[in-house]
Amino acid sequence: MIDRDGYRPNVAIVLVNHRNQVFWGKRIKEHAWQFPQGGIKPGESPEQAMYRELEEETGLKPAHVEILGRTRDWLHYHVPSHWVKREWRGTYKGQKQIWFLLRLVGRDTDVSLRASGHPEFDAWRWHDYWVPLETVIDFKRDVYRMALEQLAIHLDVSARRPVGFSPYGRRRKPRPRPGPVAGLASD
Repeated sequence: MIDRDGYRPNVAIVLVNHRNQVFWGKRIKEHAWQFPQGGIKPGESPEQAMYRELEEETGLKPAHVEILGRTRDWLHYHVPSHWVKREWRGTYKGQKQIWFLLRLVGRDTDVSLRASGHPEFDAWRWHDYWVPLETVIDFKRDVYRMALEQLAIHLDVSARRPVGFSPYGRRRKPRPRPGPVAGLASD
């Protein structure tokens, strides 16, 4: 399903463990690493598509994760024409994605890359939250950067940069910190 602007609706998943490391999947028979992602089927909400893709690509069920956040809006990327199927050329520009940040509340052993008949990944590992963008295919790098920067507000992830800047050199909103409530006396 391609929208009238030429973008295919899609979801992407940043799955973190208790150390805020991200699930990094190796594409089957390739030396390319990425986050789980996939298309939204007609009639599906982004959240329904996210849970379906999560199970298809990692074997994890909703009980294995909790949703920490999602991107505010669709994030778009253009696919170079030489990557586009012939029948889609002229109408297909790329993908628009809603990114979800999930926490694994299950165990590493709950991950099963062979959960579906068409596996996407043949290996996986935990990686630091700020994945090196040079390992991401070039036309997706800006979307990965934007998504990780937007979702970082839900985690305590060290950027190793001046406060307020992501490791990618962009300003990000500081994570709200609990503090004293005005009008209440402290002991």
